[in-house]
Amino acid sequence: MKANTESILEVRDLVKHFPLTQGIVVKRQIGAIKAVDGVSFDLHRGETLGIVGESGCGKSTLAKLLMALERPTSGSVRVHGRDITTARGAELKRMRRNIQMVMQDPYTSLNPRMTVGDIVGEPFEIHSDVVPKGGRRRRVQELLEVVGLNPDHINRYPHQFSGGQRQRIGIARGLALQPEIIICDEPVSALDVSIQAQVMNLLERLQNEFDLAYIFIAHDLSVVRHISDRVAVMYLGKIVELGSDAEIYDSPTHPYTQALLSAVPVPDPEGRETRQRIILQGDPPSPANPPSGCHFRTRCWKAQDICAEQTPALEARPGSGHPSACHFAEARDVVNAQ
Repeated sequence: MKANTESILEVRDLVKHFPLTQGIVVKRQIGAIKAVDGVSFDLHRGETLGIVGESGCGKSTLAKLLMALERPTSGSVRVHGRDITTARGAELKRMRRNIQMVMQDPYTSLNPRMTVGDIVGEPFEIHSDVVPKGGRRRRVQELLEVVGLNPDHINRYPHQFSGGQRQRIGIARGLALQPEIIICDEPVSALDVSIQAQVMNLLERLQNEFDLAYIFIAHDLSVVRHISDRVAVMYLGKIVELGSDAEIYDSPTHPYTQALLSAVPVPDPEGRETRQRIILQGDPPSPANPPSGCHFRTRCWKAQDICAEQTPALEARPGSGHPSACHFAEARDVVNAQ
C-alpha cells in the first residue's frame, strides 16, 4: 500500500563506529564498537516502520543518527533529498523541526522542575517562528487536548500525572513543531498493558489525523505487529530482514527472525505445549569484534563455510518476496507452527 507513496526519509549505508582508545596522556585507537554497520532503508509518508532486535543491536544509536544527535562515521540520512548528516547551524535547526522523538521513559524524559505547559511549549522557544509568542499558551492547550489531556492542567508538574499521562505529554511535545516523522523509541515499554493499548491507539489516531510517519523501536514483537506497516529486524548493527508485517510474522526467512518469533508468547495453552521453540546457543558476539561474514553465524544452526567467508547482502532470495541477509534464507511459519 505504501510502495507508491512519497519517500520522505532515505537512509543509505549508515555506519556509526565508536572508537576504543588506550592510554591516558597519549591516547591511541585500538578498535571500534560497530554500533550501526551499514543500514539502508526508506520511510514513506504516513507509514510506520517497526525496528526490532535484541538489546545492544544498535536500535537506539540508529535513532540518534536519524535525529542528528550523533554524527555518523559514514553514510547518509536524507530528508526530502537533503542530507541531515552534513547540515550545520541554522540549516540543521530547520531540518530537525521535521523529525521529532518520543522518549522511552515517561518518568525521566520530562523535567520535574518544569510545568507541563513549559515542557510542551519549549520547542516554541527554540523555534520562535512557529507560533507567535502571544499564541503559545493557547497552542499548548490545543496540543494537550489533541493527546487526550485536560488543557486546564497546563500549570501542573509531571509528578502530578500517571505514567500513561506523562507519555501523552511527551507525544504532545513531539507534535508541537508539526513534524512529518516521529521516532518512537520504545514508547510503551515502561507502561502496563492496558495503558500501552491506550497510547498505541492514540499514536494510530494521530498518524491518521496528521499523516505522520513513524519509526517505531520496540522489543515487544506483538506491539510492533499491531502498529507497523513494515518491519526491520536488526542484529549486531545490521538489518538482517526487512518486509511487510505479514511477510515478517507469517513467513520469516532469516534464522534470527525465526528465533525471535518462536519466543513470542502464545495465549492458547494447547499451542504452548505443542509449538516448536528455537533456542539459540551462546550470547550475542561483541560489536567490537563481530564474526567475519554473517554476524549471526556463530549462533545459527544453518551456518556453513560460506557464512564465514562472505557477508550476505540484504536482498530478496529465491522463494522469498522480501529482503533477507542470509545465504540460506527459507520461509518458515514459526508463530503458528506446531
